[in-house]
Amino acid sequence: MGLSASVEDLAKRRISNWIPIAAAVAGFAIHIAANGWKGALSAGLGLVAGFGVFLVFYLLGGMGGGDVKLMAGFGAIVGIERLLAAAFWTAGIGGIMACAALAIRGFQQWRRQQKDGIAKEPEGERDKSIPYAPAIAMGALLSLVP
Repeated sequence: MGLSASVEDLAKRRISNWIPIAAAVAGFAIHIAANGWKGALSAGLGLVAGFGVFLVFYLLGGMGGGDVKLMAGFGAIVGIERLLAAAFWTAGIGGIMACAALAIRGFQQWRRQQKDGIAKEPEGERDKSIPYAPAIAMGALLSLVP
């Protein structure tokens, strides 16, 4: 699911609703199979907390709605016990991705300036954002490593 979300986010800058829904269903199934109702509670709290944490960033304009839903789905998979670790891993990986994107864009702008003698910014909102699904998928995966 993380790979599907990452590929779609990188290619289209969107995440289809089926991906976080499938993640949530899988998270509930895994936790219920392992721990019964206690597992369902962990998956449910993970889903709500994952949604809530990233909803703040969405409301501030820092990420898209698909990212919020994806983190909710992965919150159900990792459960409430590992959600904080997943959020920290995601933030760290996202920060590294943002630094890399800034460096690449700076280099591209420098190359354009050297070539054309003009330092102009790339246009469009797509150029200003980075796809966050890879960071969410990697953060959730790394939170599961003991």
